[in-house]
Amino acid sequence: MNKYRLEAFTDGVIAILITIMILEMKVPHESDWAALRPLVPVLLTYLLSFIYLGIYWNNHHHMLQAASTVTGGILWANLHLLFWLSLIPETTDWVDETHYASVPTAIYGLVLLMAGFAYRVLQELIIRSQGRSSLLKRAVGRDWKGSLSLVAYATAVAVAFFNPIVAAALYVLVALLWLVPDRRIERIFPRERE
Repeated sequence: MNKYRLEAFTDGVIAILITIMILEMKVPHESDWAALRPLVPVLLTYLLSFIYLGIYWNNHHHMLQAASTVTGGILWANLHLLFWLSLIPETTDWVDETHYASVPTAIYGLVLLMAGFAYRVLQELIIRSQGRSSLLKRAVGRDWKGSLSLVAYATAVAVAFFNPIVAAALYVLVALLWLVPDRRIERIFPRERE
């Protein structure tokens, strides 16, 4: 399969997920500024989930720059990643509806943990298909950001049962870690390959 078809498919799925999230937001029935106050936590959770989907979209794009071919394993790993990303709109809504209750906040983190794990599997399969001396392997190196993210997600899931706000803060910190696009791949590839 052409890697551009895989990238286009992933782009479409992520665009749909973002659309689903915005459609879940309800407009206030009142017309004054006070009507927006209850929407602030909902908007903040939406913003965090939007940022996460944007991070995955951006880094997925950069990672696929390194793939010259797409194997069956890469296709399945990509679907595995998209499965976990597809749960973000529902878990976002659940966290909002329950005002950051312990279980929904933990499940939100579990989805982020599994998406991070799925991304790591996809990355490893691309590296394996290209060989250990591949450009992607050189670019990601030991992938300390990916490892730190998985540890933070797992910690946040456990913390959510005792203090969901601290767990949510950990999710925000991981997003901030990744908010700046991952330049490791851009440093390896010449500009003309984009």
